[in-house]
Amino acid sequence: MTSHDTDQALASARGALDRVRLQSFESVAPARRPRAQRSLGKRLAAIGAANAAVLVAAMVIGLAVVPLGIFGALAVLMVMLAVTIAIAFAPGPRPVTQEKLARSDLKTLPLQTTRWLDAQRPALPAPAVQVADRIGLRLDTLGKQLQAVGDDTPAGADIRRLVGEQLPEFVRDYQRVPAALRGTERNGKTPDRQLVEGLELIEREIGQMSEELARGDLDSLETRGRFLEMKYKDGDN
Repeated sequence: MTSHDTDQALASARGALDRVRLQSFESVAPARRPRAQRSLGKRLAAIGAANAAVLVAAMVIGLAVVPLGIFGALAVLMVMLAVTIAIAFAPGPRPVTQEKLARSDLKTLPLQTTRWLDAQRPALPAPAVQVADRIGLRLDTLGKQLQAVGDDTPAGADIRRLVGEQLPEFVRDYQRVPAALRGTERNGKTPDRQLVEGLELIEREIGQMSEELARGDLDSLETRGRFLEMKYKDGDN
């Protein structure tokens, strides 16, 4: 599927969502549930590492400088408690907005889009969440490949349009549809189904972009291999 075909398919899906939304005269905003920005596992690991560092420092001081004694041990415990509280209640990263996606550097765009998409999970139906997870995996792979892709290249422009513009706009269009109408069928499909199909299309396009970038890397590797083979074979002769 070409980029033009993808644009048309997404535009058609977004148009269908718009028509469903306009059927409702309710001015009810889509429900939003607060999403914790903290990762419990990472915070526990950070707390453990910080407290381990405090204990090691205390052991070094107690053995090489001066014995800590009871008051020293209490001081160490107080430091560990302070470190634990500081890490546990430290603010999480700021949420990614669509405006921030538009300004993101191409190399960091997949990561930023993954964070943005992850924050939308509570507002998505279960089948769409599964597709969103697969998109996240695709974006992880794409992010590694973009380190050698320029923002001003055709491939870079296509990736920015799909990942940084069309994907968030499509999800936002769905979220604007009143919740009561998301399961209502129109022209053979519900908005929930249109969302899933649109996300599946985006997932396939991201996968195809990754394959095209990988194909270029493989071609470059093959060309370099042939060059080295010719060079050293000629040298042996």
